[in-house]
Amino acid sequence: MTDRKKIILAKPATAEAQAEADAFAPRRPPVRGAGTAPRKRMTAAEAEQAAKARAEAAAQPPATRPPAAERPRRDERPRSHAPQRTDERAPPGQHSRPGPRRDGRRAQGPRPTPAPQPSPASLEHDGRIRLSKLMSERGLSSRREADEWIEHGWVLVDGEVVSELGSRVYPHQVITIDQAARTQQAQRVTILINKPIGYVSGQAEDGYEPAVVLVRPENHWTEGDRSKIQLTRGHLKHLAPSGRLDIDSTGLLVLTQDGRIARELIGEDSNIEKEYLVRVELPDNPQEKNISGVFPSELIERLRHGLKLDGIELKHAKVSWQNEQQLRFVLREGRKRQIRRMCEQVGLKVVGLKRVRIGRIVLGNLPLGQWRFLHPDERF
Repeated sequence: MTDRKKIILAKPATAEAQAEADAFAPRRPPVRGAGTAPRKRMTAAEAEQAAKARAEAAAQPPATRPPAAERPRRDERPRSHAPQRTDERAPPGQHSRPGPRRDGRRAQGPRPTPAPQPSPASLEHDGRIRLSKLMSERGLSSRREADEWIEHGWVLVDGEVVSELGSRVYPHQVITIDQAARTQQAQRVTILINKPIGYVSGQAEDGYEPAVVLVRPENHWTEGDRSKIQLTRGHLKHLAPSGRLDIDSTGLLVLTQDGRIARELIGEDSNIEKEYLVRVELPDNPQEKNISGVFPSELIERLRHGLKLDGIELKHAKVSWQNEQQLRFVLREGRKRQIRRMCEQVGLKVVGLKRVRIGRIVLGNLPLGQWRFLHPDERF
């Protein structure tokens, strides 16, 4: 059996015995408190020196015993028990150096704030705009057409071909369009329809068909069409309405492949007049025949100017009586169901609405449900 060292539990009688016992006593790992750093492990020589120091301190009378602040630590590292504080502030843009904390370690202090990085939008905002947008603003094409022409390499900026979508240019740069694009644009058609009730202007909805289904050879108004254009399947491609006409309304509806015409009619800066004939009645007296005679003139003035829709003030409108039961509206804007909602605000109910003119193009004798091409010499 291996001999074991006998451990004496009794307290040594002398300081020398205590020092010897401390020197050979097994070392315990230091207890780490919250927020304290790990202590350095002592060597055998340091442990022996520390034991001798403790023995000498124990042998001294209490009056001559050095204060706790002057006692050497086991790792012989100086320790400050009075953290320094300063009221001086660092200059702007710099951080002051923090003092020591109560546990003897130095606080990290506020982390330096990294310099803000410029966003990609600010890097690109150097006065340039998208080429397709500039072409649309100059009336050269629609933005969809511009993107198509750029892909084909038909757009030159200051004599250089630009074929990358999303390219940005300066507003003062010269834009030239290749003749191939002009030829393609000239082949695009615009169609005028006298839309009946029950057809929607754009995409099919709620089971109702779009007005474009009426563009068929059997519905072509040949008597009034002098364009000499033969309808093909290519003419129906990308044929889109330029302006709404709700399902309960009839009259002139424009379908076009030409982005320039679409922008002219429904662009943000469009100022094209649209004329309507509106049949109305009084909701509280639907049998009244002479509505123009009993309806207050001040409410007609409100229809001309002073109404709001969706919190936005409407532009000036031309409103007058066409006959005893019919009003004539001329608008320069086209909000959803605008005329019906305007009439509701002044106590009128719309029972019939027909658009008869867009700009300089009139509906004329175009029969209901039929269509014709816009003539080359016609302009809105």
